[in-house]
Amino acid sequence: MGRNREVAGICLDLLYAELVAAVPSRPVLFAIGVQVGLQLTERHTTECRRFADHLEMIKFICKEFWQEVFQKQIDNLKTNRYREVFVLQDSTFKWIQHPCLNEHTPESEDSIATRLMFPCGLVKGAFHIRTRNH
Repeated sequence: MGRNREVAGICLDLLYAELVAAVPSRPVLFAIGVQVGLQLTERHTTECRRFADHLEMIKFICKEFWQEVFQKQIDNLKTNRYREVFVLQDSTFKWIQHPCLNEHTPESEDSIATRLMFPCGLVKGAFHIRTRNH
């Protein structure tokens, strides 16, 4: 089972690299990420799981959703519950771990911003799952 997950993870990495190369438009990458995140979360919560609040939902994203997509949990979650601000930190996020992106040039920063559109969309799509309040 572990070998299959490793192969699936490599395939996802390669598919993502091709997606970024084929669709350099940030809004389109974000929209694709939202759709994929929504579908993955709906599939992962098929038992009509509902969350009590946004904090419970974000904990699901940090633990279960991130584990399913990236084979690890989020490293750190910072919250301001009163303002509903959540900061998810993955210190070894592999989709921006590329030697050419380690340079601090405008081109590398632009490339990182583009590469982050899809995963940001994934989180936004996952966050659209039902809560008990909605």
